[in-house]
Amino acid sequence: MESLNNLLKTEIQEFINSHITSDCNALALQKNPIENIDYIEVINQIASKQKAKNKLPTWFSTQNIIYPSKISIEQTSSEIAAKYKASIISGQSLIDLSGGFGIDDYYFSNSFDEVYHCEINTRLSSIVKHNFQQLKKKI
Repeated sequence: MESLNNLLKTEIQEFINSHITSDCNALALQKNPIENIDYIEVINQIASKQKAKNKLPTWFSTQNIIYPSKISIEQTSSEIAAKYKASIISGQSLIDLSGGFGIDDYYFSNSFDEVYHCEINTRLSSIVKHNFQQLKKKI
């Protein structure tokens, strides 16, 4: 979790946001401008946030969101798809056994009293927990 907390430092968030339109391949060829942080991890945040702009606008526009690997962003439902899924089912409780980045669970939480997010990848699970706090959602 320490590396995730490092990504939340003001200087890191400012760097990510100021490079949101940058070419990540070009950034990767530059010297790390930030001391004591894994520069590749910062570039991954930029690349994943770029992908989230249209696919996950709620996450993109929320402060201090941490993004998972690009593959997790690619594999996650779009907000449009998640909203649709949540509109066709409802109930008391739901358990998502392959929770991933939690997009579906975010919207299921509007249709269910309780939503349980399960994810075998502990880092991804920590990211989802943090992000739901930022999004003011409880799962």
